[in-house]
Amino acid sequence: MTGTLVNTATVLIGGVLGTLLGSGLSARIRETVITGMSLVVIALGVKMALETSNILIVLGSITLGGIAGELLHLQRHLDSLGNLLEAKASRFPFLAGGSFSQGFVTASLVFCVGPMTILGSIQDGLSGDNSLLMVKSVLDGFTAVAFASVMGMGVTFSAIVVLIVQGSLTLSSSFFSQVLTEVMVSELTATGGVIMLGIAVHMLELKKIRLANFLPALVFAPLIVWILGIIQG
Repeated sequence: MTGTLVNTATVLIGGVLGTLLGSGLSARIRETVITGMSLVVIALGVKMALETSNILIVLGSITLGGIAGELLHLQRHLDSLGNLLEAKASRFPFLAGGSFSQGFVTASLVFCVGPMTILGSIQDGLSGDNSLLMVKSVLDGFTAVAFASVMGMGVTFSAIVVLIVQGSLTLSSSFFSQVLTEVMVSELTATGGVIMLGIAVHMLELKKIRLANFLPALVFAPLIVWILGIIQG
């Protein structure tokens, strides 16, 4: 769990620093920063999406995952959690500012959708090797600074999601290491890349997307690979 704890700490520290720095930025600079971050997220999403060896698997995963997410109302639940945290944080003036709920939801998705989250957590749980999560911690820390400078303290609270998601993966690492094959991880990564592209579209305000409703796609990706493996013998 060391890697996850360090990752949680870097998001917390980065979020606080970014919030403090952002208070002195003009609206024009904030807009430029969010545009720059969106472009980087697009580049990362494209890189991840190209991991697929069969785009139809990604298409099926996104479609089925989106339907499941809508039925489960995942976006509504995540927004509710963000609003609840915002209500609690509003009691403290120094936590105010920015779009709390947007920062919480956006940062939570960015920090937890990538392949380093899954592979790093499993590696940490199985062998105690937290090198991959340490690299992710540094990247997430800087990302948290950039995000929080625009969206405020909500980004800091995404550390809770990082702790829960990565902690769960680490504790269940023996199971996932036996189940996930290399092909499954590749398709899962590619599916996550498409979700990352959706995050960028949302950040640029090109279209409002219920991004959390696509999270089940990360479950459907390896499941479809498994089913195709059985069918193909």
